[in-house]
Amino acid sequence: MKFGGARMAGGRVHFEIFVRKYPDSDWKLESATEVRTIALDAAHEVINKGLAAAARVTRETQDEDSGEFASLTILTLGVPEKRRKVRVAESTEPLCVTPQDLYTVHARDRIGKLFESWLERQGATPFELLHRPDLVEKLEASAVEITHAIQKVAVPEAHARGTDIPVMVRSFRSLADRAIERLMRDARKKALPQVTPETVGRVAASLLQEAEGAYLLSCGVAGYLAKGKSWGEKVGLLLDLAEAAPPPGAARAMTLGVLAQPLAEIVGSKRGLDEILGGGLDLGASLAAMSRLAAAEVIDKLVEIENSVAKIMPNLSPRAQRLALWLGTEDFTGARATIGQRILRELSGPRRLRPTDPSGEIDVIRGLAMALTAASGKLLPIDNVQAAFSARTRMLVTRDFVESYLGQGRTAHNEAEALIWLTENIIGGGNKREAGRWLQSLVWSLKFEREYRDSSGPVAQARLFELAKLQRAVSRCGLVEEDFRPIQTKLGEIGGLIDTDNGVIAQTLRAHAPALTRLTLLLKLASGEQGPLGPVADKARTEALKLARHDSTRSELATAPDRVDAIRDLLQHAALAA
Repeated sequence: MKFGGARMAGGRVHFEIFVRKYPDSDWKLESATEVRTIALDAAHEVINKGLAAAARVTRETQDEDSGEFASLTILTLGVPEKRRKVRVAESTEPLCVTPQDLYTVHARDRIGKLFESWLERQGATPFELLHRPDLVEKLEASAVEITHAIQKVAVPEAHARGTDIPVMVRSFRSLADRAIERLMRDARKKALPQVTPETVGRVAASLLQEAEGAYLLSCGVAGYLAKGKSWGEKVGLLLDLAEAAPPPGAARAMTLGVLAQPLAEIVGSKRGLDEILGGGLDLGASLAAMSRLAAAEVIDKLVEIENSVAKIMPNLSPRAQRLALWLGTEDFTGARATIGQRILRELSGPRRLRPTDPSGEIDVIRGLAMALTAASGKLLPIDNVQAAFSARTRMLVTRDFVESYLGQGRTAHNEAEALIWLTENIIGGGNKREAGRWLQSLVWSLKFEREYRDSSGPVAQARLFELAKLQRAVSRCGLVEEDFRPIQTKLGEIGGLIDTDNGVIAQTLRAHAPALTRLTLLLKLASGEQGPLGPVADKARTEALKLARHDSTRSELATAPDRVDAIRDLLQHAALAA
């Protein structure tokens, strides 16, 4: 029987109660009975008393001939059972099993990492190593390079696939030998074509029907690149071939597809891209140049109309401009995407864009954000751009950066303006709030209040005017209302203290000036134009309404109808600001 003693000895039908004690537990047999109602009641009792996370009742029917039981679930209570993932057994075969597998994008990327130092010494790309017999001969002459590379890749593969390391080493060694033999055999047979700008179209057309046409054309392109002594020269040679590519059709598609591979590898390497852009650039200028290189059409237009972008965008060399024209097409989207990914990595990394110039760093971030946002879609997804800048601006609200940015010797007013500018250029809600806390701590500081109440400084009216400008700027720098409103309130309170110390409104009322002039000054204070909203604005509004009712004011207004509209507008603004 299925469950030994739980079976009813003489019955053909019985009921079994299973439980899962916890949500992730397995089902276990709790009891069995021949009475349906008893089984159902037992399941409900287990759940109602909290003795198990789930309960299930099954009807078990015995086949008279075979003696086997057929099970049917008639009740399930409690937490639903989670579907369990079926583990699929992994193949123990390595990812690359034939020489052709070594020519895929991922394989070339792995080869580039394994032989990075050696390729750098040779001034070559992984694409060239796979297609140039002379490079393969040099690599074979240094057998230790191949041995170390195979060990680097075989050990983790063996652990991941649960096989022996020697087995995996022999597998990769065999693969490397077969790939080398294939290339060297083709070279001995003189099967590798000679490619130049004059012959590339003809060669591509002749290889269209070949099963390994792309491989043979790649060998010809790699051979042509051999005469390039620098990364910049190699890019120039690739563009020469691109410009000589056959007319639109299958031959052109194959040609440009082959050329895109080494081009993407060159712009994907740090030294290669830096050489194309020119040396001496800090990280900020380098990222700006990369952006212009990969999205020249969009960014060149933006430079013409946006000063903040023009300020940080370096000019491209003639060679880089030539490359930018090709990167703007759909033929080299892989190379363009490679540059875009590097931009994202650097933006999200820890390196400063302008290590010795905090203000310049903010300018670079602002300009880059505008440029990459304008180029999003063609260069990078907008969500990735926003995430990268959110990570980058998080560095701008750290204590080290803020203290370096504010420096020494600034007035409290200048510090406030600098923090508002910083806050305006921060991306991300959490980063904005942190920037707002820096600004709030400054405005609440004794230094800030003392500077504005200091009678030896600018006249009181000028100090009120500066507070009003700060108050308006705080609401425009991207803070949510719950963050900027307390700052505005504090600025208004300081304005009220300045009036209390200096009697600004009282002096205005006593001034030897026409009533309309005094009324205008009071209304500008009341509307937040010449002073901060708060106590001083409220007091000015009250006094302005009193003055507006005076007969002398009404008489002056009657003789100056040209000022009626201006006074009415100020009254409306003062009322709205209340």
